[in-house]
Amino acid sequence: MRDSTMSAETFVHPGSGELPGRRQLFHRHNVAAYRQAMQQSLQLVAERLQSVQRPFSGVLPQELAPAFAGIDLAQPAADHAAMLDELAALYLDDAVYFHHPRYVAHLNCPLLLPALMGELILSAFNSSLDTWDQSAGATLIEQKLIDWTLGHLGLGEDADGVFTSGGTQSNLMALLLARDSYYARRGHSVKQSGLPADAGRLRILCSSASQFSVQKSAALLGLGYDAVIAVPCDARQRMDTAALAAALARCQAEGQLPLAVVATAGTTDFGSIDPLPEIAAQCRAQGIWLHVDAAYGGALLLSPTRRHWLNGIAFADSVTVDYHKSFFQPVSCSAFFARERRDFAHLTWHADYLNPLSAAQEGTPNLVNKSLQTTRRFDALKLWLSLRSVGEAGIGAMFDRVIDLAQQGYTMLRTEPWLQFAAAPELSTLVLRYQPAAALPEAVVDAANLHIRKAIFRSGEAVIAGTRVAGRQYLKLTLLNPETTLADLAAVAAMIRRHGEQYLADAALPPYALSA
Repeated sequence: MRDSTMSAETFVHPGSGELPGRRQLFHRHNVAAYRQAMQQSLQLVAERLQSVQRPFSGVLPQELAPAFAGIDLAQPAADHAAMLDELAALYLDDAVYFHHPRYVAHLNCPLLLPALMGELILSAFNSSLDTWDQSAGATLIEQKLIDWTLGHLGLGEDADGVFTSGGTQSNLMALLLARDSYYARRGHSVKQSGLPADAGRLRILCSSASQFSVQKSAALLGLGYDAVIAVPCDARQRMDTAALAAALARCQAEGQLPLAVVATAGTTDFGSIDPLPEIAAQCRAQGIWLHVDAAYGGALLLSPTRRHWLNGIAFADSVTVDYHKSFFQPVSCSAFFARERRDFAHLTWHADYLNPLSAAQEGTPNLVNKSLQTTRRFDALKLWLSLRSVGEAGIGAMFDRVIDLAQQGYTMLRTEPWLQFAAAPELSTLVLRYQPAAALPEAVVDAANLHIRKAIFRSGEAVIAGTRVAGRQYLKLTLLNPETTLADLAAVAAMIRRHGEQYLADAALPPYALSA
């Protein structure tokens, strides 16, 4: 009889020999190797943070791609040191560093240290937040954070939520629940029977400045891009409520079925916040689902000075909040909230091998019952540790800081004759355009602004973004780093001017184009 006390460390299956890679498994007998591996990784990160002088190397895809050609994934590196040296050359040397104060392109934030501690811990233990028997306390931590956020949103006692991969998934869930709830009230189960014949008349209304995930969600839900009606914006790039009323009236006159209105609290391009109370009043009057996409502006919930900017969000039927934008959390860390927890039933399927109906009847909190995902990371831990370390007031104050910076930057730059702003900043985004004094064709100025963005990216001195406003090419500076200063913004502005002037000097424009 085999000795039942034989440890896993000493047992080797007969005839198997030493398993390749077994010595690198994470388990209690391998703590020393784990500690060494983590220390090597931490040393690499620390050295890189201390040595990085600019947010990007400027490398082009065709320049970096050949380095990958000789990598044979079937053959491992000699050891961890060689593996990390290779990683530095393939990735870190040319990574885009969001922590750098002159990274001002997209909605990418620097990270809180306790959130990074959370990443280390959650990755090591690898809990899956689909069922209680895979997560236990992790389930309760996520639910506590959901309840905490709901307390700030004010959606009511029957509200609930779940962590998601990001705003796109959250917005998809909102429109899915809106669609299926619409038909459930009419006695039809989309989950059971599919879309009814009149689904082609469903319409989703959002502002012309809303995020593309609204159109993407409409397509995924079988409604199509044509189901989305873009409502014009006012001068502040907010949904025009008179235009919304007119669009809803047209829907009724044309026999269309308004399913949902998506209001945005922090548009991707402008940071603009739609007039939530007025939009909510129209939705309530007509029985239309109101979803508020607060992926960007959600941290205003914690702002010591600007919480009132989100007045009206409590009237929403659902809300998106991205903690990995304005709460300074690593990707991914986001959540979706609904006013009525019963609406999550439209997502639920009870599998006997995972989340049987009997478990729900016993009160077991299996979070998969309200999620589009099955296997799901314990991303809530990052926010939990951040709140337990920094506190909600600290996070809110940091978001306030970048909003202040955007306003100060606008004041500093708006009188420059070679810059044109699309609008004053609402949150922490500046949308501007290099505009030379000479009377040039708009197409030439567009080309100059396209060139400026690419030239700055190629230089690696800064990273900025671009967008189009009323058909014209603009540049976009998104500020989410509390360490960015006015001096950094002035330096980026100087780059914009320098590259713009250089482009026009090199462009060999016809003489008429340069006349004042």
